[in-house]
Amino acid sequence: MFGFDHGTMLDGTFKTEFRDEQPNANHSITGRLKLGTESNGGFKNITVSNCVFEHSRGLAIETADGGIIEDILMDNITMRDITDTPFFIRLNARMRGPEGTPVGVCRRITLSNINVYDVGGRPKFSEIGAAMIMGIPGYYIEDLTLNNIRIYYRGGASKEAIDKDVPQNIDMYPDPYRWHSLPAYGMYFRYVKGLKVSDVVLRFINHDERPAFVLDDVHDAKFYHVDAQKSDDAPLFILKNVTNFSSHSVEGIEDVKLKTVEKKVF
Repeated sequence: MFGFDHGTMLDGTFKTEFRDEQPNANHSITGRLKLGTESNGGFKNITVSNCVFEHSRGLAIETADGGIIEDILMDNITMRDITDTPFFIRLNARMRGPEGTPVGVCRRITLSNINVYDVGGRPKFSEIGAAMIMGIPGYYIEDLTLNNIRIYYRGGASKEAIDKDVPQNIDMYPDPYRWHSLPAYGMYFRYVKGLKVSDVVLRFINHDERPAFVLDDVHDAKFYHVDAQKSDDAPLFILKNVTNFSSHSVEGIEDVKLKTVEKKVF
């Protein structure tokens, strides 16, 4: 999966000057592996493996129009120079299908053996780069497993990004650029039930003052064997409205087991 300048794959020069010179060019690079956006019929029993991404977007799994996404496995993937986010998993309610169609379902997804270097585009986009996994109020992404993943983000955002509002964008076309800023540099989870994160390494190339992980309205979350870089004054986790959270062998913190959390920073 590539996003080189038009014509430069054919002539073998593989140029990237367009994004370097144009301030909005990151959004113009649309190459990625995507389920959706049209999702009336849903996506089921899909395996994707052994893929290479370079100078492109990453993975996108989206149900916006009422379709069911379930039983998805994406495995053995390497990425380099990713313009927005390594993976974007979104359940929302644009509802462009037939009248009366219920809001969709997004469940039983596994992403494993993924290696990513240089995520987040140019400085204007440095606050977007985190992996984004988001449902909407009352509709949760369920049973998500992230395993054996290593990501290097471009980073460079200040701690002010932590307090910026993260809009719901419930009925809009789902795409990372609509959020502009995220409070985590690594992974942002909102409206998720049944989350397992294991053997994950996160790093930033430029100093970043945000936490590695933010969980907002997340339930039954387990983190195992995680090594995430953070700046000296930044927390590793921010939890909001979280139940049944546990972590084991996470670098920089003691093992944690929490039943109910309104807000916790650590």
